[in-house]
Formats: sequence, structure tokens, C-alpha cells
Amino acid sequence: MKSIRILGTGSYVPPKVLTNFDLQKMGLDTTDEWIVTRTGVRERRMADPDVATSDLAYEASLKALEMAGLTAKDLGLIIVATITPDTCCPAAANWLQAKLDAPQAVTFDVTAACSGFIFGLNVAEQYLKTGVHRYILVAASEVMTRTLNWKDRTTCILWGDGAGAAVLTMGEKGPELLSTHVHTDGANGQDLLLPGGGSKTTPISHESVDKNLHTLNMIEANASFRVAVRHFIESIKEACKANNVAVEDIDWFIPHQANLRMFQSIAKTLKIPMEKFYLTLDRYGNISSASCAIALDEAVRDGSIKPGNLICMPVFGGGLTWGAALIKWA
Repeated sequence: MKSIRILGTGSYVPPKVLTNFDLQKMGLDTTDEWIVTRTGVRERRMADPDVATSDLAYEASLKALEMAGLTAKDLGLIIVATITPDTCCPAAANWLQAKLDAPQAVTFDVTAACSGFIFGLNVAEQYLKTGVHRYILVAASEVMTRTLNWKDRTTCILWGDGAGAAVLTMGEKGPELLSTHVHTDGANGQDLLLPGGGSKTTPISHESVDKNLHTLNMIEANASFRVAVRHFIESIKEACKANNVAVEDIDWFIPHQANLRMFQSIAKTLKIPMEKFYLTLDRYGNISSASCAIALDEAVRDGSIKPGNLICMPVFGGGLTWGAALIKWA
């Protein structure tokens, strides 16, 4: 029976490592112990100044295409999930299309913050079900380190750079994307935002830069933590209910890599062993939309995911956005 299949996954992180000790040396009022205790992050990756979001996506996409046994010429659609595109116009997907040399593919970006990869899968799912495209590339890529105020220890300690990708089709063989579930709450989108650069604020100016309007702002961090945990749990339950499986039947939870304490709270509430959470947070930090895509690819390539495994990918991000995907590996 034909259904949505994942033919290949790929990921890429820049070689430059920025540790918690490096942050201390930069004069940030923090310590390795303070960061690890509150977030679980020990280090993160940082793109070189001449590397853009589409460059990271390109590397991840090549690996996904190779695993899928396809070339860029086979693609009908390229979706890039990002909140840090190369340029406001054109889209990061357009830049990626050019680098892949895939002029036949339709391209556009999806902006859903840390939930972007799952939103991208959801969009791809609809195109595949209608038969408009045969092969679709979904890449999630971020250069988050360029959005940060390096004097704000509540935010700059969390984020890193990288990209993950997946190639999907409608078929009868391969890992099956059982379902995707996405939600938004625009009324509370101000709790995590990049206010500068949009039409709501003044154009980029010395004044706006001096006010740090073009850096990431996290408002009401404790409240956001509680909201995120609630939506993570809701998304897991929703995906399980839609597919008539129990939470305890899930073999791997590959979440958006937000905060270790979040996952400990989720695990306690749902009575999930922490060993079922596949985490890259300690090595890469939070890479927004790319986090769960990178973790999925690494879990596939290191052999953690095995045929027959059920994988739940819950996400939560600014906007507010949240959701989940459920995958049956083959």
C-alpha cells in the first residue's frame, strides 16, 4: 500500500565548536556548570562568517539525496524550514535550488521557528498525497548564532548552527511517515521573537541596532518553559492517538532539542524512560528548526534506530508553533 515514505536523511554542522568555557572567555557572566545545570548544553557549532543558511542546507541535502539514491534533478519540490534565511528575498530555498542545480524544482521557505522541520514535512505530505510532486526535499537549516546578543546569557548560551534534511515520496517501501500534526498560537507569539527587520518595526538603522531589535528576545522564560512542556506532551499524545498506539509503544522520542529539563519533565509526566529520548542538545545546543532533523539523521546513521521502531518527533517553537510527527522505521 502506498503511503508517505522517507527515502533518505542527511545532516551537517559546521566544524567550529564553541564551548561553555569559550563563552566564559568572551566575558559572559556565566560558567560551564551554570549552563549545563539549567540547559544541558555543553557546546554548540558556529558557522564561519562567509557561510549562509543555504550552504549548511546544501551539505545536509547532498547526504539525504545520496541515501535516497537520487539526484537533485529528480526533485519536484524543495522546502527549506528556517528563521535565518540567507536573505529576506529571495528565499533560502531558492539559494539552495541554485546550489543543487535543480531548476526544475519549485522552491519556497517555511517559517515556523523551532517547529519548522515538522511543518515542512506536513507541507510535503499534502503535495505527495495530491500527486503534484513525486520527490520532495525538506531541509531545515539555521545560522542562529547571528541572531544573538552575546551579552545576554539567558539566550546566547542556548543556540547553535546546522542543518538537517529528508527526501520524501509516495511509495510502498521504506520508513513510513505515519502522520504529522501542526498547531499555532499567534496571540502569544511575542514570547519568543526577532522584532527587528520586519515591517512592524523601523527599517534597520543605528537606533534599531543599538536597541538590539535584531537579536533574539525571550520574554517570560519560565512561563514559556511551562507552555512548551504542555504542548510537547499534547503533541505526543495527539500523534499516538491518531495512530492508535500507546505512548509506551514508542521506541524513540526525537524532539526539538530545546532544554534538558524540559525533557526530564516530559519523561516524568508521561512515565517515559529518559533512555528513549535521543538527544544532541549537549553537543549542538538548540538549532531551532534543524535540531530534530539533525538528531533524526544521526540516530539513523549511528544505528540507534532499527527496522520496526516507532519514532515520535515532538516540537515546540516561537510563534507560537508546536506539533509532532510519527514515523514507522523500515
